[in-house]
Amino acid sequence: MTGPDWLAAIGLLLVIEGILPFAAPAWWRDGFRRMLELRDGQLRFIGAAS
Repeated sequence: MTGPDWLAAIGLLLVIEGILPFAAPAWWRDGFRRMLELRDGQLRFIGAAS
């Protein structure tokens, strides 16, 4: 992949990540609140698994 390909891929990733907060902000906020309630070990496991 060349430089412009990487930039396009990163741009597409940012657009895809922004769709959920734009389309369903309440659902996104609720999910974020749930993540804040998790313990550190649980978050680390989720991060490592993904």
